[in-house]
Amino acid sequence: MSAVEMSHSRAAAGGLGQVFVRVTAMVAAWNDARITRRELHRLTDRELTDIGLTRGDIERVVRGL
Repeated sequence: MSAVEMSHSRAAAGGLGQVFVRVTAMVAAWNDARITRRELHRLTDRELTDIGLTRGDIERVVRGL
């Protein structure tokens, strides 16, 4: 019985580890998108045109579409 409980605890701990990894990755991706969005919005229309973008393209670029 103890072996089953221990292996169950390890599986639960591994599951929590995976949740932590996924949440951390989601937060990092959100922050990267936030920074990209902010920096693109700081550019002038001329600067955006120089890199082939318009203001309407910013969200598409941030989302990676």
